[in-house]
Amino acid sequence: MEKPNRVLQRLRTVFGPNTAYSGSETTPFRILVGTLLSARTKDLTTARVAHALFAKYPDAPSLAKASIGDIEKIIRPIGFFHAKARYVKTLAQKLVAEFDGQVPDTMDALVSLPGVGRKTASCVLNYAFQKPAIAVDVHVHRISNWLRLVKTKTPEQTEMALKQIYRQSQWRHVNNAFVLHGQNVCLPASPKCSICVLNELCPKRRQAPEMPLKARFLESRKVFNQSWRIKGFQDANRPVPLVGKQIGREKKRINSDEPNGNVK
Repeated sequence: MEKPNRVLQRLRTVFGPNTAYSGSETTPFRILVGTLLSARTKDLTTARVAHALFAKYPDAPSLAKASIGDIEKIIRPIGFFHAKARYVKTLAQKLVAEFDGQVPDTMDALVSLPGVGRKTASCVLNYAFQKPAIAVDVHVHRISNWLRLVKTKTPEQTEMALKQIYRQSQWRHVNNAFVLHGQNVCLPASPKCSICVLNELCPKRRQAPEMPLKARFLESRKVFNQSWRIKGFQDANRPVPLVGKQIGREKKRINSDEPNGNVK
């Protein structure tokens, strides 16, 4: 089996049917807003904030009528909450004005929405509509380059390169597998190479495996089973504590590939 297929098969074996989408909300609108909120924010914080936001504003029409101040109050614990509050409000307004309150299911329409870039659009196509797409975040970009599946400098280049490597029927699984691997085993600062099921395939490995492949499958699954997604996803329903120190002025964009226009 060629290397890309072996990589994807092994990761899918480790993580099974579990999803990399960090929220418990599964409607297209909530996946869209939740993904936009998630940029530069821990998954658990995103899940809690999104849960609180949707409890008060469950759909595009209600969110479109919300005040910026109230949205900011709810989503304050996440990074860049001032900018994100404006994005989600104007996004909801555009959905109501141009799409009858419904989330479109094409790349061109999705990236026309405020704050939505290719990564967010691909997540929505993938997780909300089960359409073939490869969402490239920091994990997908880093791991695919570490494995030398691609040699790219930007997420957009990585997306296009991976689409050449994998069959369209595999696209939906790439983000899921690579993100879960990056969050649990292939950590950017301290990768757990000794238990990694991709150890032999990775030119960037920092140490040789300490156990046979079968045992590494079990150890990787064990690490994942200790994650908040598995042990305490109910935590997403708990109130979000206010953070003591907020990020300063939002001079930078929410995410390198996200905003695509001015927000008024």
